[in-house]
Amino acid sequence: MAPEETPDATPAQTPARSHPYDNALSLEALRGLAHPMRIQIMNELSDFGPLTASGLAERLGESSGATSYHLRQLAKHNLIVEEEGKGSARERWWKMAPGGVTIGSPETLATPAGREATELISREWAQNNERRLNAFLRYGLDVLGTEWSEASTLSTAHLQLNQEQLAEFGREYHLLGERLRAKWGKTEGDRELAPGERRVQVQFNAFPLIDGNEQ
Repeated sequence: MAPEETPDATPAQTPARSHPYDNALSLEALRGLAHPMRIQIMNELSDFGPLTASGLAERLGESSGATSYHLRQLAKHNLIVEEEGKGSARERWWKMAPGGVTIGSPETLATPAGREATELISREWAQNNERRLNAFLRYGLDVLGTEWSEASTLSTAHLQLNQEQLAEFGREYHLLGERLRAKWGKTEGDRELAPGERRVQVQFNAFPLIDGNEQ
């Protein structure tokens, strides 16, 4: 299984990794994240930037006590950090930790607990990506107008690749993201939006198809 990263992962902020799993979550951190509400919280922070416990509670339809508890658990594993210079002792702002989140290392997949946690997180991430895409397809034109719709790209391609070529495809994709972020000066994922900017989610999936007869 190739490493999975949250959409907010920003490799340009950190030194180049010698191996794609160098920054993968440990089993302890992976199990700490593997809770549906914690994954939802991570999705909200990744997709929309810093939020408070009460802000998350409103977005997720939960109590602020519940979101506060899960925020503390995420912070315990250094998955999120407090936004410095913002908020107060009673109302703290939280954001994704620099570098994003990578899961799926061979070490964690070698254990039943690690595999179960990885599969749960992967499913929740995939469902969130689908929700975001469906919201854009349903409301994007009315909310954003034709210019943003025309600037967006929805693309599916099929290639015939061997394992090495598929891995190279993924590496080239990440390098392209790093190069464009550096070109545009967009290495700070949680900074305030400049005029004309919106939060943008990039969805990219490259995987071998499994025929129904193979299952």
